[in-house]
Amino acid sequence: MSTEPETTEDAEPGTPTGGAETEATEEDAAASGEVPEAEVTEGEAPAAEGAEGDAAASGEVSAAEAELRAQRAERERIEQRKAEKTPIEAGTKLSGKAADLLAAVRAVESGEKPVATVFEDPEPAPRRSAPEPVRRPQPVAAEAVAASTAPAPSAVQAVRQVLGAGGAPEALAPQVASALGEGADELLRADPWQLLRVAGVRPEQADGFARALLGAECGPDDERRGRAVTVWLLEQAALAGHTALEMPALLAALAQRGVPDPDSAVQDAIAEGDALVFQDALEDTGAAPARTEEEGTEEDEERPVRVLVGLERYALAEESLADGLARLVNSVPKQDGSAEDWERAAAAAKGSTGELLRAVAAHGLVLHTGGEASLTEPAALLTAAHTLGLRAWAATHGPIGRTRFAALLHRSEAGSGTPPTDTRSPGAHSPVATVAGLLSGAEGPGRDADGALDLDLLVVLDAPQLDVETAALLTESLPDGAPLVLAGDPGVLWSVGPGRVFADLLAARICPQVASRQPDPGPLGELVSGIGIGELNQVEAPGKEVVIVPVRDAGEAVHRTVQLVVDSVPRAIGVPAEETQVITPGHGGAVGTRALNAALKARLNPGPGRFGGFDPGDRIVCSPVPGRALPGRVVKADAEGLHLSCEGEDVVVPKERVEQSVRHGWALTAHQAVGSRWPAVVVVLPGDAAQALSRPWVYTAFGRADRHLSVVHGVEQTLARAVAEVPAKPRTTRLPVLLAPQISS
Repeated sequence: MSTEPETTEDAEPGTPTGGAETEATEEDAAASGEVPEAEVTEGEAPAAEGAEGDAAASGEVSAAEAELRAQRAERERIEQRKAEKTPIEAGTKLSGKAADLLAAVRAVESGEKPVATVFEDPEPAPRRSAPEPVRRPQPVAAEAVAASTAPAPSAVQAVRQVLGAGGAPEALAPQVASALGEGADELLRADPWQLLRVAGVRPEQADGFARALLGAECGPDDERRGRAVTVWLLEQAALAGHTALEMPALLAALAQRGVPDPDSAVQDAIAEGDALVFQDALEDTGAAPARTEEEGTEEDEERPVRVLVGLERYALAEESLADGLARLVNSVPKQDGSAEDWERAAAAAKGSTGELLRAVAAHGLVLHTGGEASLTEPAALLTAAHTLGLRAWAATHGPIGRTRFAALLHRSEAGSGTPPTDTRSPGAHSPVATVAGLLSGAEGPGRDADGALDLDLLVVLDAPQLDVETAALLTESLPDGAPLVLAGDPGVLWSVGPGRVFADLLAARICPQVASRQPDPGPLGELVSGIGIGELNQVEAPGKEVVIVPVRDAGEAVHRTVQLVVDSVPRAIGVPAEETQVITPGHGGAVGTRALNAALKARLNPGPGRFGGFDPGDRIVCSPVPGRALPGRVVKADAEGLHLSCEGEDVVVPKERVEQSVRHGWALTAHQAVGSRWPAVVVVLPGDAAQALSRPWVYTAFGRADRHLSVVHGVEQTLARAVAEVPAKPRTTRLPVLLAPQISS
């Protein structure tokens, strides 16, 4: 098992692929909204912090500051609740300093080849609701996880001097000061390997910095180095989706990184509180022979265990999530309508829709699986709940999904005779929000006096995109008696953040699971459904719903892609260029998003790029935090920053953050596109991206098309082989183990 981000998908969380152009440079960390791979990835991290003067400005308490304070209060509430319980059974005591929050920032250049950026974790943290006046556009920094308080200029200057003395880029000073906190300069001078706390810095770079500062004192056996590399490897594993690592894998990775005594390094990290160790009992594989009472006791003591090491933040999140899920599973839903009313609504519904209604009426946690067509079932559930007087809400992964589901709900309510909700103002009148907006309080019903979401039923769509931290915040935010429905397509790419919450719950079978029996229609539905079971079938497409465009090299791939978007698809299919989305495996390379966006901008919105490389009218994707991709367009730029329109919402990105948070959006990666759909999609598969392809990646990319799919095909037989033989890479998580005793009790 790799401890570094693995290529589970296109260049999503994964191990270094050998593919030539799925590599993400430090600049790629800009607006991706995905997980970067260790060396080669599609994902990049929008920086969570800006330059030194990032947080400058208004003297009054901004919405950003208010939100961050509320988030801290909510996390303290969760930690207090955890403290009232028995501590993690297998973990060591939490002493010493906790793992620092890393800033998702531009990586440090390695020199030999570009280094992939490291993500900070997604921020969606809840806050208590407060009556809000009409909201003005807020800077992207308001949503950034690590944008707590900007370090003082004097602290930044002190760190800058230490970085200069060690030959490191002084531009990293604000990020280092934020990551290390008070006294960052002294800490860095005393332990130069603390530079690894800054996102994207790699051990070889920290080693060079340490040699420059420490001279002869510096050596590979320095316990400070071993401790820092241990934490760094655990963070890399989190980028790959793991919430913890098995001890043998961690020890092997430390040895590969030149740590002479891996065991001591891990023990030092545990002793300092930088990491936690867990012993999870392995499940019995078969019946054991009969033993005497004395032998049985001894056997219990020697029951085989799996030893795992992880970071405190994910241990806390995973245990909190297990607690919240157990509470839901063991709860009885509150019903404003009678059981007869629910049964009447279920009987009137068809097939699996009726099953879903009955399950929600009787259980606190329900899983719903299916493709795009299955969304009519959660819409019918919300319609029935509204009819029964319940305050029911839905939450989607992104704004495009929110708009689409709000329109679907509008049609469902109109067909049932229920007064339709207003879908024109996202989150204001329609009971549909994004997960991030719901947790932050920017959208949704707000919170009650106890800090819980003020609702009776929550349906979370795009559930495979939930990482453990976001899922923990959701479950902790639900009031007692409010059922939670997690709905999604199990075949798509997993979350950017660590964990595989939806997949773990499906495998655990601790609650009702309703599988939709509504297939996605037409040739596109047939194609994508086949991919989901490992078959790449040829489908009849009389209306040119699916078109394959073979190419021989990168130059031809770019040319054909531009031709399709600008001319062929609008002329033959009737879908304009602004409604056509290009999807490719990575950001870098001759056919990555950067190259394709440059070529498409030259044809669709040529301009000098006066505002940080952007012009009014440019199609963009904004990533305020890792894992979130907001498609939109550039409106203008002024002293405040770059003004964007993202699915009807006005966003202002300070000029210091434009490079890290915004990129052109004519071409996206699959992880940026997940949770959204477009009338037409052009999927570009260059020959050098073969190693980045997997069944989930192809399933996700092809499934983004509503009416038409063009495939610019340069990977020959690799595509069929990826669909048939390359499933999602496994992730190591503790959720199933944590759930088992709580559910059984």
